[in-house]
Amino acid sequence: MSKVTIVLLVILVVLIIAVAVLYFLGKRAEKKQAEQKEQMAAVAQTVSMLVIDKGKMRLKDAGFPAIVVESSPKYLRRSKVPVVKAKIGPKIMTLMCDVEIYDNIPVKKEVKATISGIYITAVKGLRGPLETPVKKKGFFARFRK
Repeated sequence: MSKVTIVLLVILVVLIIAVAVLYFLGKRAEKKQAEQKEQMAAVAQTVSMLVIDKGKMRLKDAGFPAIVVESSPKYLRRSKVPVVKAKIGPKIMTLMCDVEIYDNIPVKKEVKATISGIYITAVKGLRGPLETPVKKKGFFARFRK
């Protein structure tokens, strides 16, 4: 065997091991995510709220309590998260929002939201359906026509 084939075999073995490790880590992460979703669904409650403002900002700048910032992972503290400021009853609260429903939340309107702690998981219109925003075309989609 030549040196080239030995090097290629070693690289192939390392790649196979890396793929196997990533596969099992992915399975474990899926299980953990499913458990977390079940826990969030168990403590979820539906409330009526008036959305005052929304925006994407850093976790530190959003105005969450110190315990929320401390308990979040380090990588999440610097990344921007969708934040909604809403009036729930007499209180004005800062809530974190799911990325998928962030665009559907109307500003300065009353909505019925499913909340799990400080996390908004679903939003429905209080008086009729919510307006779905028009998606912007991508860069290459504009040139296809």
